Amino acid sequence: MSEQIPDETEAPLFRRLMRIGRDVPQVDVFAVASFAPVPLLMIGALMGGIWPWLALGWIAIVIALFDRLIGRASPDAPEGTIFAEADALSAALAVAHFVLMLLAVASVAGETGVGWGGRFALFMGFSLFFGQVSNSNAHELIHRGDRRLFDLGKWVYITLLFGHHVSAHRLIHHRFVATPEDPNSAVLGESFYDFAPQAWTGSFRAGWQAEAIRARGRPKAASFKAWLRALNPYYSYVGGALACLLLVTVLFGWRGLIAYLLICAYAQTQILLADYVQHYGLRRRSTGPLSYEPVTARHSWDAREPLSSLWMLNAPRHSDHHAHPGRPYPELRLDNPEVPRPERPMLPRSLPVMATLALFPRLWRKVMDPRVRRLHAATGQD
Repeated sequence: MSEQIPDETEAPLFRRLMRIGRDVPQVDVFAVASFAPVPLLMIGALMGGIWPWLALGWIAIVIALFDRLIGRASPDAPEGTIFAEADALSAALAVAHFVLMLLAVASVAGETGVGWGGRFALFMGFSLFFGQVSNSNAHELIHRGDRRLFDLGKWVYITLLFGHHVSAHRLIHHRFVATPEDPNSAVLGESFYDFAPQAWTGSFRAGWQAEAIRARGRPKAASFKAWLRALNPYYSYVGGALACLLLVTVLFGWRGLIAYLLICAYAQTQILLADYVQHYGLRRRSTGPLSYEPVTARHSWDAREPLSSLWMLNAPRHSDHHAHPGRPYPELRLDNPEVPRPERPMLPRSLPVMATLALFPRLWRKVMDPRVRRLHAATGQD
């Protein structure tokens, strides 16, 4: 029997927020964590002043400080627990993303009268939100079986000019993670700056090829609607991106177009940083041509920090996602008794902090390369 978390909890929300890291977080706690800087971003976009800096400070500094202050991971939800409102929060975050993107472009382009300093803070704050929260949420949605939720996630990625990720992530990354066939799995010693362009272009090509093969294998469509569904989705990714570029140009002129491209570029950098960090140096053993050992918790770097995990909808619990791609974010687990602790990849700091460290290759390698080698030794890969 499944245990369902009730809609009305016994403890007040404020008390449960004070117990982050001690209790299993419920969906409203995820909602507060992920939406926390949104009012600051919106007020800052419209009024400027100190508000954009408060939003940026919350995202870039305060979350990391609370992670260190709390100092423990939130416990896993009991097996079989159902979080009935999880998809509703994902849908709300997706809708908020579309509104925030227009507001971000307008404010960074100078349409709302915010000064240059505030516009820089808004650029950073909005881009970090899109790259860390919108991405994590869209990632959840493209793994949902409900077509409406899937389409929401797809269009979040399209508005980030990263639509190909919908195909490449599901068809390539999940199949070939931690192998040479996955463009989004970084090898030991590879810098982020070498990884990022290869991951972007490699995943675009690999996703296209996978979708082309799928399209050829589909039966002939019996209706126009079925024909549209059977088309290679890359047409919608590219066409949707062009439509977005046209829309922001019509609404906000060339300054809006430049602002939009810069926001998307920095948000995409956050997405690629997450891919780089979460599989750096980890490899599955080959068992034959294009065949590898099963994916386990040994093939993804997890992070324990509780507030950044809530902020990113448990995206730092990455190994459990690869083991159970359809498992909703509140149910993702850190504990895995099948993998001994010496063989378990665990980041020394939160995913956002390690993504920042990855921008400095020498420091990154100094911290991470010894850990990768210890894991290789523990699993007999030396």
